[in-house]
Amino acid sequence: MAHIHERIDFTASVYVVFENKVLLHKHKKYNIWLPPGGHIELDEDPVQAAKREVKEETGLDVKLVGESEKRWADKSIELLPPRFVNRHYTEAGKNHEHVDFIYLGTSESDALTPEDEDGEMRWFSKEDMGVNPEIKDNIRFYAPTALHELAT
Repeated sequence: MAHIHERIDFTASVYVVFENKVLLHKHKKYNIWLPPGGHIELDEDPVQAAKREVKEETGLDVKLVGESEKRWADKSIELLPPRFVNRHYTEAGKNHEHVDFIYLGTSESDALTPEDEDGEMRWFSKEDMGVNPEIKDNIRFYAPTALHELAT
């Protein structure tokens, strides 16, 4: 999706856990391992974006942790809060930032059927992440947290 603003965009990502592994994909542009995720579109909220991005990038239907939806009489919706919120500059330079709503989720399957098969995807154990230099420090924090909280 195109940027909504030239300086900052809102994104949503999900650390998907199946059994004792967490799913990461190698970002085509930045060549680093990241969770599935992407820009929040104008017609969706962060929860919708998180689920859509996982489905598009992996083919998985994800269940977000703590998922509950409360609809009020005035038609407002109580959204699931993310586990983390991160603000960072994109790797492209110091002129564009993302505010990322980071969710934890589970999948009933590890079978990947992405809509766009250009990127490499892999299920990582905690041990796998420790020996991979292409995994950034923040991913080394969030992914093990997801495994600790959700692994079976």
